[in-house]
Amino acid sequence: MERPPIQTQDITGRQNEPALTALVNATGYPLVQENGQRKFGPPPGFKGPPPPRGCEIFVGKVPRDLYEDELVPVFQKVGTIYEFRLMMDFSGSNRGFAFVTYCQKSDAKRAVKELNNYEIRKGRFLGVCLSVDNCRLFVGGIPKTKVKEDILNEMTKVTQGVVDVIVYPCAVDKTKNRGFAFVEYENHRAAAMARRKLVPGGVQLWGQAIKVDWAEPEPEADEDVMSQVRVLYVRNLMLSTTEETLHEVFTKAAGREGVLERVKKLRDYAFIHFTTREDAEKALETMNGAKIDDAYVEVVWAKPVDKNEYNAQRAAQAKVPQ
Repeated sequence: MERPPIQTQDITGRQNEPALTALVNATGYPLVQENGQRKFGPPPGFKGPPPPRGCEIFVGKVPRDLYEDELVPVFQKVGTIYEFRLMMDFSGSNRGFAFVTYCQKSDAKRAVKELNNYEIRKGRFLGVCLSVDNCRLFVGGIPKTKVKEDILNEMTKVTQGVVDVIVYPCAVDKTKNRGFAFVEYENHRAAAMARRKLVPGGVQLWGQAIKVDWAEPEPEADEDVMSQVRVLYVRNLMLSTTEETLHEVFTKAAGREGVLERVKKLRDYAFIHFTTREDAEKALETMNGAKIDDAYVEVVWAKPVDKNEYNAQRAAQAKVPQ
């Protein structure tokens, strides 16, 4: 049987070299260090595309003298690991955090539930949360007269892997955009490569400088929790649209009276609270893309967010090497 690739310089330093070598030999996983991180994986004989988004977790509060030989067995108990990435510094110590990608989404969720605050050593507890695999860039400095198709065509010319462009109309004048857009890429790597190309300011769109950065990551919400949500989020409303109008329109969309608990409007967006999930589903299907007071609105499920979990996900995103 052919041994997985392993380079001596990848396991030298403060760690237990024999233990790491034994781990590689026992599992058959390759171990390679590049760009300040050491990658353990993928599994031997793995075929097919990498696991989809939602399979990666962030592991923080890792003792600096702790390595794969102690970490991998803990996370393998939850499910099959596709890849374990430990961030390293030049001294041979780890940088205090790692990323674990499982082959299945369910295993990633289970790892968060079972291993967050896991005592890896006496008095040392790991912090584990879902990783934010950000595929979206914020692009500012866009002429307000440009429409979605213009921006999509231009971004496709200067970067690769563009999947979609999200543009929001100006709250005051719906014929114009807000001067920025969100560009969605096929994966995090494509987004990172695009950001690297655009950030220095060497690329102009329509003859003017643009500002590019990571978009604020969307909060992850548990699927079981989302299936119980009874609140709709409505965006792109006219400033003049009233809560009374929204109450009337969404009651009609649900098909019966007494379906709403409350309506809360803030500038050009609103939250519509329903008494039942079924009524909310019916209104969502009817109203998404509908016209209210001369504005075509977007209607989606409101996401209940655990603030501690969201902050942890943002911290994980900030530490991803680009």
